[in-house]
Amino acid sequence: MITDIELATTLRTSISRLVKVIRRQTRNMEQLSMTERSTLAVLDLNPGLLPTELAAMERVTTQSMSQVVNHLSKLGFILRTPSPEDGRKVLLSLTLQGRQYLEKARQEKQEWLARTIHERLSAKEKETLMEAMAILTRLIDE
Repeated sequence: MITDIELATTLRTSISRLVKVIRRQTRNMEQLSMTERSTLAVLDLNPGLLPTELAAMERVTTQSMSQVVNHLSKLGFILRTPSPEDGRKVLLSLTLQGRQYLEKARQEKQEWLARTIHERLSAKEKETLMEAMAILTRLIDE
């Protein structure tokens, strides 16, 4: 019988490998780092963050986040807006171009994964995978 630690190791390894394969299979024309792509996703869900808040959410230093924001801003993906409460502070949000980049990247990943599922899994395996998704969701939902 498999132990919980063996199952946890196998699950973590499989999920990590899947994420790496998905990243490798999709284009990253702007050659954005993982932190830059993650920053776009965070701003998509949380527009109007201060750079310090964004750095804390991404678990990077404020200095590192400043470099990320500068690069994304230079690409036209992030908009800096003065804070209405304190003009010395700046709020960050996605531009239309940033939102479009993020949506295109998500769509490419979704399409690759759907195509791979279609090509490699039987109907029964798809059902099993769907059942496993319910279990994984229970693991991560609080």
